Amino acid sequence: MKNIDNKTVEDFGKEWAEYSHDTIPERELKNQFDKYFHIVDLDELQDNSHAFDMGCGSGRWAKFVAPKVGVLHCIDGSSEALKIAERNLSTLRNCIFHQASFNNIPLEDASMDFGYSLGVLHHIPDTVAGLRACIAKLKPGAPFLAYFYYAFDNKPLWFKTIWRISDIFRRLISVLPFRLKLLITKLIALAVYLPAARSSLILERLGFHVENIPLSQYRTFPYYTMKTDALDRFGTRLEKRFTRKEIHEMFKTEGLQDIQFSDDSPYWCVVGFKQ
Repeated sequence: MKNIDNKTVEDFGKEWAEYSHDTIPERELKNQFDKYFHIVDLDELQDNSHAFDMGCGSGRWAKFVAPKVGVLHCIDGSSEALKIAERNLSTLRNCIFHQASFNNIPLEDASMDFGYSLGVLHHIPDTVAGLRACIAKLKPGAPFLAYFYYAFDNKPLWFKTIWRISDIFRRLISVLPFRLKLLITKLIALAVYLPAARSSLILERLGFHVENIPLSQYRTFPYYTMKTDALDRFGTRLEKRFTRKEIHEMFKTEGLQDIQFSDDSPYWCVVGFKQ
């Protein structure tokens, strides 16, 4: 069985065509980039190093990684997404683009100095096999960074209940035609994400702890990101969630060591080094 859900890939291609991230100020993207990558020391990579971005989407993270490495392989299952990435990264001469899935990553085994896959492994049929395929491409000692949707294992019961209710809506919305779910998720971003995020920002400035307020992680993010993530959250048919313990066990079983999690949102960001 191919480790890819074609409908999910098709929807993500349309998502990146709609939200290409080419209009977001670089400082805003860099702020989001740091939230994912702060547990990795990119300065340790050499000028001749080779890295890969598995599920590169619009290339929004690759634009910050590419200047740190010799060659960055940008890989995505969607040809539409790759067109957006090529356009967004056109000023960077060290990016190579591949249309491929986790089944056929077009890189030599044990050839990469760094790899990452953010927000992708929970959208494929076999997450463990996808992780194993990525790790196979790394040199011994090389880091692998991933972001997985979390199972709210660090949240109270009432928070999880709200998510379960929202997931009913995701299951209904995600099967709709793309233009219709695009409209619905824009309304969700406007009516739910934006008020919740900005209210959290106000409360934080008043001295309150807002970590457990739903959508508080968007309190400093632009509305554009909220629209993108609302479509990602409610428009994707195939979604899995993992606890920190489950991710740690996956990393360890598949041959990663010195595993480190970020203690800040988004959850869960994790890095491990190939044995």
